[in-house]
Amino acid sequence: MKAVNQLTMISVVVGDMNKAREFYAEKLGLEVAADYRIDDDNWWVTLNLPGGGAAITLARSSTTSNEPPQPGTMGFYLSSPDLAAAHSALKEKGVLPGEISNDLYGPGSGVKFFQLSDPDGNSITIAQE
Repeated sequence: MKAVNQLTMISVVVGDMNKAREFYAEKLGLEVAADYRIDDDNWWVTLNLPGGGAAITLARSSTTSNEPPQPGTMGFYLSSPDLAAAHSALKEKGVLPGEISNDLYGPGSGVKFFQLSDPDGNSITIAQE
């Protein structure tokens, strides 16, 4: 038996929860599954992707004893069934995605992708499904 078998959540530290929530829910189209707020410095918003998989939790927390990751240091990958349409839709919503490129996984992989940043500078790569 393996100790783990699935990724269930990614936690992203954000500087401004309102901006981050708007970006992920309104611009990327993720569904807000939970919004738990004690105050501006202790606030968590969990979002689900339409196709399922791991949730993304946006986090503002002053309760940790360890130094938390700083905004802008996270990078993750999402997929889209229609990369060109996703690219156009994001531009229409005011997001500045990079150009669509080829070979995400190296020469010859044939996987098209583009990259963008969230309001905190975290890197998001969107690949053709």
